[in-house]
Amino acid sequence: MSPILVRPVREQLEHDRLVRLLQTKSRRRFDAVANPGNQQNVPVRSGTGSLFPDLLLFSLDRGRRLQAVVEVETGESVNHLEALAQWAPLSKLKVDFFLYVPANMVDVARRLCEDNKVQATEIWSYHLVGDQFRFTLMHRAPEAAPVPRVAPRKPAPSVRRKPAQRPAKRKPAPSVAKGRATAKSAGRTRPQKRR
Repeated sequence: MSPILVRPVREQLEHDRLVRLLQTKSRRRFDAVANPGNQQNVPVRSGTGSLFPDLLLFSLDRGRRLQAVVEVETGESVNHLEALAQWAPLSKLKVDFFLYVPANMVDVARRLCEDNKVQATEIWSYHLVGDQFRFTLMHRAPEAAPVPRVAPRKPAPSVRRKPAQRPAKRKPAPSVAKGRATAKSAGRTRPQKRR
C-alpha cells in the first residue's frame, strides 16, 4: 500500500483519469493493465512483497512478458516516503520504469530519485491545457537512449580505380546521303528516274 493513503478527491480523480489515458495510449504497443485508485488488479513481485504500480505494460506476444511499469504521481504524492516505498522497488525490477509527475514537481522528483538511488528510465511531466493532458519528456536514462535504426554512413575509402575501357567504336553503316555525295564526287552520274 502506498504511503499516500488519502489523496484529495480532485487529485485522485485527475490521477485515475491520467492512468486510464496512458493505458489507452499504450495499447498500440503493449497489453496495458491498470491499477487505478485503490484497485489492485495485477501485482508485480518485488523482493518478498508485491507492488501494484499504476500501469503495467506487457508484450503482445504469447509469452506476455512484463516490459515496463508506470507510476503516476500528483502534487501530494511526490515525496520522500513515496520514493522509498514505490519508486525505489519499481526501479530495481528488470524492466523499464516510467515516472509521470506534475510539471511543477519535476525538480523535486529528480532530487528524490538521486537521493534514494531510483533509476527511472524516463521521467515525464504533465499539465492540463483546458481539459487535455500535455506530456513532456524531462529525463531519459543514458542506457535507455534510442538506438538509431540506420547506421550512419561511413565515407568510402579513396581508392584509385582504372578508368573503364570503352567498347571499340564500330563504323556506322553508310547512309544513303553519304552514298549520293560519294557517287557525285567520284564523277559518276546516276540515271535520273522518269516521271
